[in-house]
Amino acid sequence: MNNQLLLDNLRCIPDWPIKGVNFRDVTTLFKNAECVKTISDEMIELYKDKGITKIVGIESRGFVMSSAVALRLNAGIVLCRKPGKLPCETVQQNYAKEYGIDTIEIHKDAIDENDIVLLHDDLLATGGTMKAACDLVKKFHPKKIYCNFIIELVNEGLNGRDAFDEDVEVTSLIQI
Repeated sequence: MNNQLLLDNLRCIPDWPIKGVNFRDVTTLFKNAECVKTISDEMIELYKDKGITKIVGIESRGFVMSSAVALRLNAGIVLCRKPGKLPCETVQQNYAKEYGIDTIEIHKDAIDENDIVLLHDDLLATGGTMKAACDLVKKFHPKKIYCNFIIELVNEGLNGRDAFDEDVEVTSLIQI
């Protein structure tokens, strides 16, 4: 899709959080109402006929657009968070990161086998966090799972799409 408005408003911060990384900062998109509308419109166009019943927002930047899109798709919102942030009984998924093991969780009663689930986050790089979120959602046996990102890094050799099973449709609005 590579909408020029989104590309023009995306901030790149060189050497953050470590030297050699060009951090793509979506907060510059979120502060611009026209960008938020464009992201929402493009996501609605992608998923309007998919029967989405729940949108899982990945902590924390994934919360922003999942909320906006859920309203327009008449879907519920599920928060995927770090441990200890959700007040009720949760289901967890551990996953490897470059510096160790991390964990994400969602409420045990958040999803059921009748749901069609869209997982959303801001950026696809290696795919580790979203793959863990997919594996977590699969524990609930929903009818179908989709994954969406605002940005996908395709030219940096990270191969994030390769992390996902063939039955999971992965889309992104911007490919860099």
